[in-house]
Amino acid sequence: MLGGLARWLRAAGYSAEFNVRAADGEIVRKSVEEAKILVTSDSGIMERYAVEEGLARTIFIPPGLSVVAQLARVLGELGLTLRPSRCMDCNGTLRPTALDEVAEDVPDKVRRWCDRFFVCEGCGKVLWHGTHWLSISSRLLQAQQQAESLRKGQ
Repeated sequence: MLGGLARWLRAAGYSAEFNVRAADGEIVRKSVEEAKILVTSDSGIMERYAVEEGLARTIFIPPGLSVVAQLARVLGELGLTLRPSRCMDCNGTLRPTALDEVAEDVPDKVRRWCDRFFVCEGCGKVLWHGTHWLSISSRLLQAQQQAESLRKGQ
């Protein structure tokens, strides 16, 4: 249910795992064993013993929220701020790199106007702040502002 949120948490700079095939018990167990925060929209998970007893730190995301509102809720509840992005696809760390190291993977038109490039240390993908980055940045800032409003309202 929250695969989009996982991608946006990565864009916000946070490691986020998402496995649609994992059983509820496996997800809760992993959260407890690895001391990871479990983010869910599944009310059934909220009824699990480890969640009810506070053994698994959990954030419930009500169904129907936009991905920006979901992200704002997580950022707000955890007091997080935006950090350098991770790979939205694989969760890998993005390493800045010079154009000459990745030129063969960058379209000609991008080479002419872009001067910041990144390589994902997880999947090897070459990334840059293209025109789509303005939209991503705008949505991240919107989520951060909503998170700050949520924190002030508490």
